[in-house]
Amino acid sequence: MDMCLLLALGLNLIFKIMGIKIIGTNKRASFDFTLKEKFEAGIVLQGTEVKVLRQGKVTLNDSYVAIDNNEEVWAYNVNIPHYSFGNINNHQEQRVKKLLLNHSEIVKIYHEMKTQNLVLVVTKMYFKDSKIKLEFALAKGKKAHDKRDSEKEKDVARKLQRGNYDD
Repeated sequence: MDMCLLLALGLNLIFKIMGIKIIGTNKRASFDFTLKEKFEAGIVLQGTEVKVLRQGKVTLNDSYVAIDNNEEVWAYNVNIPHYSFGNINNHQEQRVKKLLLNHSEIVKIYHEMKTQNLVLVVTKMYFKDSKIKLEFALAKGKKAHDKRDSEKEKDVARKLQRGNYDD
């Protein structure tokens, strides 16, 4: 078997043992930002949103998290499509979603954000023991040359892993 396939099967087995099922990821987040520290938060959802997430449909591109003046945490641009069997009580797709965090965590995140001039970017949404969690990270935006450097490092690592040492 291929080493990457074994690694992927191993991660799936680990996630299954831990009770984690990934619903969606934001692949652009690690490309456009340097991720510093990751956090996990619960999310307030409506019934039809949960049904759609059980089907694995969510778009996290351009999603971000913000802390308002009342020290409440909100997730923006988390797109959960309409439930196909829903009725007039179906949810709005682009609804702003409230995140559930302890007050001390909110204060810590807010101070790190302001002192280091960072942003909060959504990286992943998953089920953890039948509860839906949202993972977000403190991040710093990358410039174009930073993206090229990280691409070169990934290419070198990929070549070394495959055994292609010649340029």
